[in-house]
Amino acid sequence: MAILHGWRYCPRCAHDLEPGDGSVRCPSCGFVGYANSAPCAVALVEDDEGRLLLGRRAIEPFEGMWDTPGGYLREHEHPLDGLRRELREETGLEIEPIGFLGVWMDWYGDGPAANSTLNMVWRARATGGELRPADDVAELAWFAPDALPPPDELAFTLLPSVFAAWRATKGD
Repeated sequence: MAILHGWRYCPRCAHDLEPGDGSVRCPSCGFVGYANSAPCAVALVEDDEGRLLLGRRAIEPFEGMWDTPGGYLREHEHPLDGLRRELREETGLEIEPIGFLGVWMDWYGDGPAANSTLNMVWRARATGGELRPADDVAELAWFAPDALPPPDELAFTLLPSVFAAWRATKGD
């Protein structure tokens, strides 16, 4: 229940919360908070040479490690809208998805307070904009499929599986 880690009092009425199975409940006002995974939209941006765009993280968790552009969706934001927003914020690029790759689960950080993430991953192409690292990205670089960073240089544990699935699509 990482998303609810440390919750002791109701955010609506400040009454003591009661823990439940994957949730917390307030006996005073009826508030219920659920421990669910946070949805994220991620893009594997490919260039005309078949390379993949990665960003070096500028913040914790995993500052200095390589990651795919993307991030958390806002409340009631369509995943493709969130994907386009995150790419503009982090890379300066306008993108167009070219195919849905899949969904992977992971954790955002380490320890009991790390959020569980549900990562929706699309292949995409840049359609405009000017490539520049911004927001929580310190550096951007293009990598050939056979020259991606090793797992110990990657920010999140899902990335080797995502890259393997992406390489499998290269024959299409």
